[in-house]
Amino acid sequence: MSDGRLLRTHTSPVQIRIMEAQQPPLLTIAPGAAYGHARRWLPGRYGHVADRLSRELGASVVLLGSAHDRDAGHAIESSLTAADRVGQGPGVVNLIGRTDLSQLIGVIASCRAFISSDSGAMHLATPIASNPDGDLSDVAVLLYTTGTTGDPKGVMLTHANVRFGGNASATLRGINAGDVVYGVLPLTHVFGLCSVMTASCCAGAEIRLEARFSAEKLYTALTTGVNFLSAVPQMHALLMQYTKEQGLTQLNSETLRYVSSGAAPLDPTWKRKAEAFYGVAIQNGYGMTESTAGISATSNPLGSPDISVGPSLPGVETKIDDTVEGGSNGKGEVLTRGAHVMKGYYKNPEETAKVLGQDGWLRTGDLGTFDEHGHLHILGRSKELIIHGGFNVYPPEVEAAINDHPQVIQAAVVGRSTGNDEEVLAFVQIAEGDTLDPQVLKAFVKERLTGYKRPSQFIIGTALPAAPTGKILKHKLIETFKDQLA
Repeated sequence: MSDGRLLRTHTSPVQIRIMEAQQPPLLTIAPGAAYGHARRWLPGRYGHVADRLSRELGASVVLLGSAHDRDAGHAIESSLTAADRVGQGPGVVNLIGRTDLSQLIGVIASCRAFISSDSGAMHLATPIASNPDGDLSDVAVLLYTTGTTGDPKGVMLTHANVRFGGNASATLRGINAGDVVYGVLPLTHVFGLCSVMTASCCAGAEIRLEARFSAEKLYTALTTGVNFLSAVPQMHALLMQYTKEQGLTQLNSETLRYVSSGAAPLDPTWKRKAEAFYGVAIQNGYGMTESTAGISATSNPLGSPDISVGPSLPGVETKIDDTVEGGSNGKGEVLTRGAHVMKGYYKNPEETAKVLGQDGWLRTGDLGTFDEHGHLHILGRSKELIIHGGFNVYPPEVEAAINDHPQVIQAAVVGRSTGNDEEVLAFVQIAEGDTLDPQVLKAFVKERLTGYKRPSQFIIGTALPAAPTGKILKHKLIETFKDQLA
């Protein structure tokens, strides 16, 4: 079963024999685990392999059945259902808990094994010797931006980037070994990969992966042991809508300790509503693929009126360039520097040079400002700034006013050229079965916004074009709803 070549884990002296290529692949959880009962996690015919690896590693071994191996899949799912967690020690992570095995197999179909050390470093077991501590400047993962404003670019994140991001997220959230993290954000996106999965690995926490978002599944998870939830506004809104339909106004979870909402600014009304629902403080943060997710984040107590994205994370520098278009008096483009900044765009030195200076400062393309506490507030993308009647209109401010309406799930505001000016357009999502008169919404917003900030048109529907993370694809809005625009 072994070709005799050896692989050394990040911090452990244990040498792991690389298994010959076979289907299905092996997922191994490295030293630090208290589990020694690997056999019960596997279909019988793989028991001897699991026992051997378990003895050598002192850890549990989880075999992933192929998409068509129903017996293997049933055995694994039954084991997971019967156990509270995959493991009890540091480094043990549930990577298949109650999810569609075929989805996970699609990600690692060509892999032989994964190794996770007790410090959270993860790397692929291949016939080539691996040393995670060798050169942390090597590219660890290539992620493509969601393309919310244009064509996606391949972002090169190094081993140092990923390790920094995972540790920073775990420390910020206070994740510990034995905690349960809900993983519904796509692992192909930096938020899910670094802030959720890698953070869980660094802390030795369990992660429950869901292949697809479901408000019903999320509700069940939050009421059956989950401690940490990171999600985007649309997911929170749909969960609250689901519980409302069940006749509930509060979650009433006995285990939930941390909830964050990313990818969009918070508005005070929604934040108060969400905190009343969850019973814990709603945290916010700011980051992007090019910054390994995290630049800043909040750690506010329940009831705090703070709607910023928080101070810079430890080890991260942030500053404002107010000389850019749309900037003045402390408002301008957000720049950041530190161990979280990407290596560059894959095979795209021209685009890399536009955003990454020789001094290490990354231009985010976002407009922001610092308040008196040193907390960062994001005003919007610099490319999304609307100039209407000679005045700057920041879309997040308009979106926050629209989101205050009780029937609105989320809103997106963009500008459209009208010759020498831009008009403000609003696209609004409401629940299935709901109706909302644009004139009612226009009157609602009139009380909250100055004249030049008010949208000239409101397009209302039950869905907006979005990336897999739930982030609205603003550059597709006008084309998607062109038949409804005047």
